[in-house]
Amino acid sequence: MVVTTAVAEPQADNPETRLVKSLQAINNSKLDVALDEVEVLLRDNPNFKLAQLVRGDLLMARAGELINFGSVADAPRDEIDGLRDEALVRLQRVLSQKDTTHAPRFLWQMEPKQKYAVVVDASRSTLFVYENNNGKPSYVTDFYITIGKLGTEKFAEGDLRTPIGVYFVNAELPKSKLADLYGNGAFPLNYPNEWDIKNQRGGSGIWLHGTPSNTFSRPPRASQGCVVLTNGDLEKLKPYLRVGVTPVIITNRIDWSSDEDQSERLSLQDAIEQWRTDWSSLDTDAYLEHYAPDFSNGSMDYASWAKQKQLVNSGKSWIQVNLSNVSMFTYPDQPNLVVVNFEQDYSSNNLSNRMKKRQYWIKQDNQWKIVYEGAA
Repeated sequence: MVVTTAVAEPQADNPETRLVKSLQAINNSKLDVALDEVEVLLRDNPNFKLAQLVRGDLLMARAGELINFGSVADAPRDEIDGLRDEALVRLQRVLSQKDTTHAPRFLWQMEPKQKYAVVVDASRSTLFVYENNNGKPSYVTDFYITIGKLGTEKFAEGDLRTPIGVYFVNAELPKSKLADLYGNGAFPLNYPNEWDIKNQRGGSGIWLHGTPSNTFSRPPRASQGCVVLTNGDLEKLKPYLRVGVTPVIITNRIDWSSDEDQSERLSLQDAIEQWRTDWSSLDTDAYLEHYAPDFSNGSMDYASWAKQKQLVNSGKSWIQVNLSNVSMFTYPDQPNLVVVNFEQDYSSNNLSNRMKKRQYWIKQDNQWKIVYEGAA
């Protein structure tokens, strides 16, 4: 394997950077150094299949029998191809310059309880963690991950694809309650979410989870659709995940925030405030103007929703609506769609309640409209 990119020496002796040191040594024809590195790596991580393959190649090279990377006789080609892909991805992860100064455009606004957000870049087999730093996301760390065998754009049960979208951690499942396949634990996501259901995407059981006890890591595309980390990385990720709070945004490729995003975010903030004001003022016609013609909440379309709201508001003498802890996340591959979450405090002459609500706002004809609304 030839490595042509010149970079500074990796700083940390974690498994990934030690593997890359070994591959760089191979590139520099320092086979003894490469073997020493991979031997130390395997001593600490004996189930690291890619490192085992590299060690085998190095031993074959010593004997003058190496033809190509992973040229072990009678080795299953699909497994070798998967390990080759993993080697390339891990090389690129360590050798490429990470952009730690810009924020992903998806994180328009994190509410105070959301101390961290997760963004999965499928094209780079990488999971990024961002911290909510006084309302602004800042890079914390990242991990190598595995996605579905057939890539992204999940649509149906069993299609071996990972969904693209804005999701939230639904639960934490401990190792003791799981099959060995899931490793040190699992964090189910709310797939299919409201947008998936609206677009008739099926399937279920999309989790963040670890690897089996006899496996250190898996190739970039090897899961049934879940996002898979090494068990060690899953343990490092756990403190950043909070059930019901932490967003997990899965995208084909990260887009970075721009000045236009700031302007669009402010315009959506204004639209949300006007929606709240129109509702509180009992101006039902103005209130309903905020909903798109193709609005639905899972059980009612726009016509049914409008009829119900007109009936309910006709029995009100006053309404007061307050919003707090508002978050906004733009939807991957849907440039004008934003997921908005907030806590709603509603009072009227005959009813009071407080709830967590989720809306999907879309920009149509230069106006923000609600296409979905329901409890979060």
